[in-house]
Amino acid sequence: MKNTSAVMDSSDIQRTSIAVIGGGLVGSLNACFLAKRNFQVDVYESREDIRMAEFARGRSINLALSYRGRQALKAIGLEDQIVSQGIPMRARMIHSLSGKKSAIPYGTKSQYILSISRENLNKDLLTAVEKYPNAKVHFGHRLLKCRPETGVITLLGPDKVPKDIACDLILGCDGAYSTVRTHLVKKPRFDYSQQYIPHGYMELTIPPQNGDFAMEPNYLHIWPRDTFMMIALPNMNKSFTCTLFMPFEEFEKLLTSRDVLDFFQKYFPDSLHLIGKEALAQDFFRLPAQPMISVKCSSFHFNSHCVLMGDAAHALVPFFGQGMNAGFEDCLVFDELMDKFNNDFSMCLPEFSRFRIPDDHAISDLSMYNYIEVTFSRIRYHEAVLRWQWQKKVINTALFFFGTLVALSTTYLLLTRPTFRSSLGCLRRSWNSVTYFQNIGRISL
Repeated sequence: MKNTSAVMDSSDIQRTSIAVIGGGLVGSLNACFLAKRNFQVDVYESREDIRMAEFARGRSINLALSYRGRQALKAIGLEDQIVSQGIPMRARMIHSLSGKKSAIPYGTKSQYILSISRENLNKDLLTAVEKYPNAKVHFGHRLLKCRPETGVITLLGPDKVPKDIACDLILGCDGAYSTVRTHLVKKPRFDYSQQYIPHGYMELTIPPQNGDFAMEPNYLHIWPRDTFMMIALPNMNKSFTCTLFMPFEEFEKLLTSRDVLDFFQKYFPDSLHLIGKEALAQDFFRLPAQPMISVKCSSFHFNSHCVLMGDAAHALVPFFGQGMNAGFEDCLVFDELMDKFNNDFSMCLPEFSRFRIPDDHAISDLSMYNYIEVTFSRIRYHEAVLRWQWQKKVINTALFFFGTLVALSTTYLLLTRPTFRSSLGCLRRSWNSVTYFQNIGRISL
């Protein structure tokens, strides 16, 4: 094993091996970043190659790509390719129970988020990984054991024979139920918490009508109700992917096709003819409602051999629309730190945890806040949006006064106390934490 505690020259980098556990969105994006640095990158994915599979296993829910995610894709040269496959959504379209529709823009006319297919994005990222000669994706390889102290992993491949593999860095990108994280949980001073929310989700489809979109395509369509809601995002094939969010106890009451049709007629009447009664009656029982979990942990790393990113580090409930974007930003931040510390893992990993944990915990709290605010209150949906806009004004005002205070007090202390220079780091960290709330994306379901 090589010692990564020293700054590595170009020949060291050629010999440095990185095992990325998980070939999903964050794992494959990370592999591209690391392969660009000439590391030997091996991605281990437990599933089969989704590009070859007849049916992709796992979530197919559409994703909302915003500025943070686009910046990460831009850094590896994929932004234009991915954006060309997305559909701009410039506003939310709120569907009331009466059938009335009202649009709430995300920002100015030039601002929008993109509806992106999770499956197609994952396929494109995997293909991008394989274009690097120093990177390889191993499908059908499940992680059995992880020894972060030494950088050794045990994998079970298609031959069903466990195999030990040594590497310089283990990068856990294996999702909300991360196997890598389960091994870190056993380590002293590793904090971990998880929370299942009472709601589950189910995916449905609004097919094209007469060869075109059945609804306005440049909107995120939302049907808010008392304790549940449905959203619909447009697809390139002119269909919409719908996601129904509802307490599990409500899902369990719908036992027959008649129950489902009556339920939609009562709560989502204008969507019933769009989905189609026959298709709805079949699709509703095709798969059970899926759970949603929020995960927090600290730290994100262990020594200089292991680090967590994406859902493995901070799984979010989907009510702020930033899960993928936060995971992609993890990759970008890590890449920037690798530049700063000249690929020194012993310096980069602790700094990644120190810098990133406050931001990822903040977006987790905001996602949960949105869930509680809209789902467990009778607040009207547009009022929830107005409240969030009010919060942003409060934050901006606080930023102005806080910035003024910092500037004046810092100037005074620098002039009167020369030794104060060593304490500036604390102020910088405080400022960074506050500005994060100002700069989180404009998307909020």
